[in-house]
Amino acid sequence: MQLKGKRILLAVTGSIAAYKSAHLTRLLVKEGAEVQIIMSTSALDFITPLTLSTLSKRPVYQKFQIKDTGEWNNHVDLGLWADLFLIAPLSASTLSKMANGNSDNLLVATYLSARCPVMVAPAMDLDMYQHPAVKANLQTLRQYGNHILDAESGELASGLSGQGRMMEPENILEAIIQHFYSKSDFKGKKVLITAGPTQEPIDPVRYIGNHSSGKMGLAIAEEMATRGAQVDLILGPSQVSTQHPNIRTIPVTHAQSMYEAAKERHNAADICIFAAAVADYTPALPAKEKMKKKADDMSIALKKNVDIAANLGQEKSSHQLHIGFALETQQEEENAKGKLAKKNFDMIILNSMNDQGAGFKHDTNKVTFYYPSGEKDVSELLPKKEIAALIASAIKKISTKS
Repeated sequence: MQLKGKRILLAVTGSIAAYKSAHLTRLLVKEGAEVQIIMSTSALDFITPLTLSTLSKRPVYQKFQIKDTGEWNNHVDLGLWADLFLIAPLSASTLSKMANGNSDNLLVATYLSARCPVMVAPAMDLDMYQHPAVKANLQTLRQYGNHILDAESGELASGLSGQGRMMEPENILEAIIQHFYSKSDFKGKKVLITAGPTQEPIDPVRYIGNHSSGKMGLAIAEEMATRGAQVDLILGPSQVSTQHPNIRTIPVTHAQSMYEAAKERHNAADICIFAAAVADYTPALPAKEKMKKKADDMSIALKKNVDIAANLGQEKSSHQLHIGFALETQQEEENAKGKLAKKNFDMIILNSMNDQGAGFKHDTNKVTFYYPSGEKDVSELLPKKEIAALIASAIKKISTKS
């Protein structure tokens, strides 16, 4: 019972996904949590208070005043009681009220009074979920420090298919357990992460590069830092950034500078995660001045870049873990397993460019974990933040075995 003694305030809003709140309540209670439920008025159209009251073994609150007795449901006391305030499902309407402080109901008034962490699981049709107003409101909640459990992709109530489904109750449960117990997973550990692309100079204005955004590496860095690690993030040219106090970002441009920064910090690291998309080749003689157009064809001599992961893999100490990435388009498993052995990795994570919604630039990813033992695990297509949590958990798992 991993949530024994934890007090969870579960708010249910008006969404077809409200039916999942019954299963979610059962899972939470089974793990030992005390669950108190608040429903918005519109949620009553989708699931009855009797169902949720039976499962939670507590009365369900709907309004400020209890109709028969005139007794007052104190939103301040509710907010102070909880260890976690979870809103699942979160509708677009309630999201807007939360973002703008519109406390015209018990649920939002309790949210505004809560001192505990807040976690929300939005659910709505895919076009609603992608609307700029909804995105802006979700970003506002993030800025307030709330935890967003991004909607999953799949078939929707409208008959369309795409992102908008409330995260499945089992995944919400896992996120809650991680929230309470993973904050010190890597306390005292030093983690080195390479992320983003490299830019190999052709001349002062041109370069060889790739489409890596750095989003996956940054998500891993933030997840490891949230779990207590001190992270050195060696980041190639990228638009992403972090303000996490446990992360020190070292900006670099090309493969050689990334290698030098990683080598300098390698010996002090307990865990090294090589998530950068490093260019394999660089111009042998980059021009000092901008190259002018002279002919229809032009050839550029290239030389092989240093293999950062392979070189540092040769220097790996017995106490260190090395985690690698493989981005493949063909013979994916064979290539990933080859890199696992060649580069002395303790785990390699395969990205397939053949998986729609995975890889460069996307906010989602789908990965396969390979281990030296021959085992493998495959993820679903998930937001990169959730993939980062899976990666951190996998690292924790192999670290306890070593």
